[in-house]
Amino acid sequence: MVTADRARLVPPFIVGGIAFVAAWIAMLPGLAFWDTGELQVVAPVLGTGHATGFPTYTMLGWLASIVLQPFGDPAFRMNLFAGLCLAVAAGIVVDLCRALSGSTVMGVVAGLGFALTGPVWSIGTHAETHALHLVFLALILRVLVAWDDSRSDRLLVAAAVIFAVSIGNHSLTLLLIPAVVAYVLAVDPGILRRGRLVATCLGAMAVTLVLIYAELPLRAGVFRAPLVYGRPDTWDGFWYVVLASQFQDALANPIADLGPKLAGLVDRTVASFGLLAAILPVGFAATVLRRPRYALLTGLAALFTLGFAMSYTNAEIARYYLGPTLIAWTWVAVLGGALIDLVQAPPSYGRHGGYRRSPSITARGIVALALGAIILAPTAVDLERRHLAVDRSHDLSAQRWVQRALDRMPTGSVVVSWWSYSTPLWYAQLVEHRRPDIAIIDDRTRLDEGLGEYNDVIDANLPDHPVFVIRADPREVRFLADHYVLEYLDGADASMLTRVISKKAPGA
Repeated sequence: MVTADRARLVPPFIVGGIAFVAAWIAMLPGLAFWDTGELQVVAPVLGTGHATGFPTYTMLGWLASIVLQPFGDPAFRMNLFAGLCLAVAAGIVVDLCRALSGSTVMGVVAGLGFALTGPVWSIGTHAETHALHLVFLALILRVLVAWDDSRSDRLLVAAAVIFAVSIGNHSLTLLLIPAVVAYVLAVDPGILRRGRLVATCLGAMAVTLVLIYAELPLRAGVFRAPLVYGRPDTWDGFWYVVLASQFQDALANPIADLGPKLAGLVDRTVASFGLLAAILPVGFAATVLRRPRYALLTGLAALFTLGFAMSYTNAEIARYYLGPTLIAWTWVAVLGGALIDLVQAPPSYGRHGGYRRSPSITARGIVALALGAIILAPTAVDLERRHLAVDRSHDLSAQRWVQRALDRMPTGSVVVSWWSYSTPLWYAQLVEHRRPDIAIIDDRTRLDEGLGEYNDVIDANLPDHPVFVIRADPREVRFLADHYVLEYLDGADASMLTRVISKKAPGA
């Protein structure tokens, strides 16, 4: 016999299963360039990733790479891990929205809509810390709502631990601090007088952070991993990585160019939600009326995250909008629950007489299903286009490039590479144990080992080793063409794999 508690797990599991299948059919089959390639290396070898280190992702990814061994090579396992993260996040969203709206149908609708939103769907198709970030964000929101409903101190301590674990996965979690503090004070205004509880929460968070971030110096020091970013085994190096010092210049003035930023936000919202974008403000208004403390929590969380994302100029930042996307779907669910609650049965008489007026379960169910169909209609109509946009199931470009590159490099070669191409090369060498004779000199390697500029590395190795280059900066590409005799192997210039034959004679 199925208990009520087990029955409550059915909708989240069904939605999670659908989310995983969606990720599976669009999933990258193996290796990738850029940060994805790095994560496909770092997790299986239990290394340390680029700033901010991502120790939570690394440790959980390492565990996943072991558990998922029957399902493919290490690169694919990390893609699979992202798909599982998407499934778990979608399942938690179902339970969260059911609690917020009082409707299982709205929970299911929000979970499906969230998982099939284009950027969210895409993040589950390849190795990504942001897929795991969605799990922790959904879990933090769910536990805080449960604490609000029950006022159980244990749930608040649990939320503090989850928060710390989430920080270890991605520093975007830090943007939630003002929202969480405001929410806790709104739920329990007298909590500051409960010193023991506050100390327990802060202590649990601190201990968790120390245990998680110990992975960085340990794997960079006494238990050296094959791939380590920066020098986190030193005091200054540790904080350089954890605080992402190299990216601090990427944050622009948050109030500058506010008009274009807001216009860009509207464009992103419409691209993700389609016609539903118009009702998001209404959903937030309904949340303010029905769950004002939750509206405070998520409104501030969305505000700080969006403000940061709109002001961050480094590389691809579309991923930073995923948290607000999750939050927006919870507002839609609350609005749906409010509309369902408006349904009332017509006046009737009981079996033994007596006038009564009560909600009709049948009517409520019909309205819930109809409303759910309406909410999901834009997603259903746009499903094929979204799938085509996120589909990476035939993307073999990284594997093919690595194979070509390794085939062209003689024994003892040195390749002066940059990040996007370094990561798949590292994977081939450190995970697949191919071509250990090749030296991969990334810009990060040059900095950490004090090797000088890229041309210094070329000049130091050219007399004794075959030297190859891949440079992204157009100025460096022009410099190479002006100062070296080059053999272009993959393109028309040194932005692709190029062999350095010799230095040009002066005046040549």
